[in-house]
Amino acid sequence: MLRKNKAGIVNIRMVITEEKILSNIDKVQKLINPNSKKQIVQLEDDAYFKDMIESIRMYLIEYPRKKNFPVSVYKAAYSLVEYATNQFEENTKQIEELIRQREKNIGLSTDLKELLDNTIKKDKDWKVYVKNASKLFQEDIIDALGIIGRAKSDTSNNYKDAVKLVQARISNLEANLHIEIDMERIEDRSKALSYIGIEIADALKGIPTPVEINEEDTNTVMEKDTYIEDTRVNVKPSLWQRIKQSKVARALTYVFKARLTNGENALPEGRGE
Repeated sequence: MLRKNKAGIVNIRMVITEEKILSNIDKVQKLINPNSKKQIVQLEDDAYFKDMIESIRMYLIEYPRKKNFPVSVYKAAYSLVEYATNQFEENTKQIEELIRQREKNIGLSTDLKELLDNTIKKDKDWKVYVKNASKLFQEDIIDALGIIGRAKSDTSNNYKDAVKLVQARISNLEANLHIEIDMERIEDRSKALSYIGIEIADALKGIPTPVEINEEDTNTVMEKDTYIEDTRVNVKPSLWQRIKQSKVARALTYVFKARLTNGENALPEGRGE
């Protein structure tokens, strides 16, 4: 069965495929939208996400007549890459803020250790230290330190409970558990965003810019082309070894801080040429 449009006669199967790819692009964009209820959690385990990316990639690569490539798919795919890039940059900002908070918490844990030690030893200035610390710590910690400092015996239940409370807060500040969880969550999202850049942006480079795209869209495409050219890498022998030398190295250092020290590949390998 054939369908006729402005470009001439096209196969109905290709029209349906085009609609399906546009639908897949929309689904992928929703999965990486931080405001969506259903988001990608772990790239390695999300076959649904990877299958949709693969379907989009194969459509871009295998489309028979690149000069007549559907404008709607071209613009949607480029929009997806641009959206993924912007989200990656936002993730980087969030990671930087979390790292600053983690460093602050570690510093606070050190201060609280010293404060607890001075209070237990009944340092002559312990009251001054505790008073000054009221700007840094919550009221329950300040009250607990007051109980410890004023206690005449270290065997009372109040004294022991107060010490346990302060020690628990020190452990929480050192562990930064909620920050680590947030960082892992953002890291997983950044992997997915990078995967889009590796698979879809690279496939788009083989398609000529459709003449129907207006000047504003063309400028956006050119800017995105520059981004892709600056950050794209071949995956031989190691994506990570190459990408850490690119302009996004600083961002990736934040996002994948743990794996840098282990020498592991933090990003998905992609396919590359």
